[in-house]
Amino acid sequence: MPINLFYAGLLVALANVLAWFQTNGQFVWDSWKNNPWISIIPLAIPTGLCYWYSTKLIMQETNELWSARFISLGISYLVFPILTYVMLKESMFTPKTLICTFLAFIIVLIQIYWR
Repeated sequence: MPINLFYAGLLVALANVLAWFQTNGQFVWDSWKNNPWISIIPLAIPTGLCYWYSTKLIMQETNELWSARFISLGISYLVFPILTYVMLKESMFTPKTLICTFLAFIIVLIQIYWR
């Protein structure tokens, strides 16, 4: 795997972690429930920068915006179930979620290795 795709994947994963907390922190911590600014203000810029640079790195490697979109989508579907399970105890071990997670992994591999 080219190094740009490796770093892009890390940035996409970090962006998805930040986005998960930005939108779902309200279900984890009571102090975030009625105060969206607690998550929006500190997390918006780092999340946006991670997405921006990950897209740039993927485009440098593949020259296809669709690849950037599908890699980001696939990684997001790998991050979301894990965080939802760890933070909210919602099981990711349902047939629907497991199949979708598997398909997300396949989408990422196709975008990286199919030239």
